[in-house]
Amino acid sequence: MPSCVVSRLRKARASVADNPAEGLKRWALKLEYDGTGTVGWQRQHNGLSIQELLEKAAAKLVGGQAVSSATAGRTDAGVHASAMVVQIDLPDNAMRDARQIRDGLSYHLKPHRVAILEAAAAAPGWHARFSAISRAYRYTILNRPTRPVLDIDHVWHVRRPLDAEAMQRGANYLVGRHDFSSFRAAACQANSPLRTLDKLEVRRAGQYVTIEAKARSFLHHQIRNLAGSLQLVGSGQWTPERLRDVLAACDRRQAGPTAPPEGLCLIEVGYPEDPFA
Repeated sequence: MPSCVVSRLRKARASVADNPAEGLKRWALKLEYDGTGTVGWQRQHNGLSIQELLEKAAAKLVGGQAVSSATAGRTDAGVHASAMVVQIDLPDNAMRDARQIRDGLSYHLKPHRVAILEAAAAAPGWHARFSAISRAYRYTILNRPTRPVLDIDHVWHVRRPLDAEAMQRGANYLVGRHDFSSFRAAACQANSPLRTLDKLEVRRAGQYVTIEAKARSFLHHQIRNLAGSLQLVGSGQWTPERLRDVLAACDRRQAGPTAPPEGLCLIEVGYPEDPFA
């Protein structure tokens, strides 16, 4: 990892316990958004981001003042969230309660497909990213011959029949603490490929096959790479045992394809104490 990136991370971690600047009040937000047509959470120069939309909406609540945000996770382009957690610091003299923050931001986010589900005053030292102890995602596959219409941009359409039970047997080899180099994107900047996968469950409900994963943190594209390999098991192209061998290889070339982003949705961020309780 470049030294400049390491330096920024160290500075960010060092400020985890810091309270907002004088005159500001920290708010915890829970967001729901459709990532279709965006460049993902983080601000970028090449398109519209969820972060930009939120910060512009927040600025309208405080007379045009610039507002910065931090998030529990950075979703990629086309990835969705049903429970993303974000923090914003607003002037404490705004005299707004949680309901006004929630409804005001949701109003100013129109017509974009982003809404605030909950807002709460954050506890001292709380940070959306560094206070989080888990993240959970759901990957959804539409498994039928006919292409999606109502679910377009929210599922991966796989025509070949999938055996969800075989996929689960393969998934069982991946649960626990492992070197996930085989399921790591080449551009991943994490210091280590070691991750502890607390949950990897495959279920079928009619024409839908879902893959739910939970961990403290994930590598770049880890879940989408896991989904691409599990799909090969479900379609009979791989045996469940092959995932054990792919994991042990620590070689991205041994794993399956990266599943498309539209099937992925962040569904939960866990904290020692729920900021919205």
